Amino acid sequence: MKWASMFGKAATCGSLWDFAVADTVAESQRWILTAMRQHGQELVTMLWRILGNEQDVCDVYQDTFLQLAHHEGGRKPRYVKAYVFRTANNIAISIVRRRIVERKGLAGPVAGRKETNSPATELDAKYLQEVLRGCIARLPEHLRDVVMLRDLGELSYAQISRMLGISTGTARVYRCKAIRLLSAWMNKEE
Repeated sequence: MKWASMFGKAATCGSLWDFAVADTVAESQRWILTAMRQHGQELVTMLWRILGNEQDVCDVYQDTFLQLAHHEGGRKPRYVKAYVFRTANNIAISIVRRRIVERKGLAGPVAGRKETNSPATELDAKYLQEVLRGCIARLPEHLRDVVMLRDLGELSYAQISRMLGISTGTARVYRCKAIRLLSAWMNKEE
C-alpha cells in the first residue's frame, strides 16, 4: 500500500537524523534523543496525516526536535511529549496555510469541475484532501489541536487532555464542535 511505503520513508528520515545526531549531542542533551525515540513514530504518523508529503514530514520532524533542543537555552520542558506534538502541529499548520496561499489561484478551475469516472477522480480526491487540510488550518486553535491530536495523531482523549491541560469531556466537546464546523465548511466547498 502506498501509505505504508510513505510512512516507511518518513520513519527512515527520522531514524537517519537520529543516527546522525547521536554522537554529536552533549550528555546534557541526551534526553532529546530519548524523546525522539519515544515519540518519533507517533509524531511521523500524525504529520503524514496532516501534510501527506514526505519532504514536509521530514522537515517538520527535524524542525520540531531542533526547537526542542533550543527550548529555553537547552532546558527540558516539563511536558516533553506535549511540547513536541504542539510544536509539530504548529509548524505543520504553517505549511498547510502556505500551501493554501500558493494554490489559491489554482483552486478556481478545479472547484468548478464535476465528478466523473475518469483518471481525474484521483485529482479530485487530492483536491478534497487539500480543502480539508485548509479547513482544519482555519479552525480556532483549541478545536484544531484536539482534532489534530485525536484524528490525525490517533491519541486517546485522556492523552489529549493531559497534553492540553483540559478535561477529557472538554476534549470531546471541542472535537464535536470542530467536526461540525469542518462539515459545514466542506459542504460549502462542494
